[in-house]
Amino acid sequence: MSPLSLNHCPLPAGVLITVAGELDVTNAGHLESSIGGARRPGQPVVLDLGELTFMDSSGLHVLLRVHSGLHHEGATLHLAAVQDLPARILQITGVWDVLNIHADVAEATATLPLSADRRRLS
Repeated sequence: MSPLSLNHCPLPAGVLITVAGELDVTNAGHLESSIGGARRPGQPVVLDLGELTFMDSSGLHVLLRVHSGLHHEGATLHLAAVQDLPARILQITGVWDVLNIHADVAEATATLPLSADRRRLS
């Protein structure tokens, strides 16, 4: 079993969190609290899942709770570089169509506001 590793990087209008290892019932709460502690209210969150090798239903539940909480604030959750097993779980459960999924971090961050105070013009 590969332990969960989280790294935070501030963005001009949000936060990037790189998630590596395995996300399961033993550490899903740690991811949720890390997301809450790494961002300011109303800021979008990008999760780089390029090194996440496993995710169980508790990890899925955390993603949905974070997505819902951010949505209520007017912010968004973005998943980038989702690997095979986590992608399959998201697809089978229908969550793939609910969340903002991006091929990579560059694509995900390109959809964010330009800064915390200025919104990207569409």
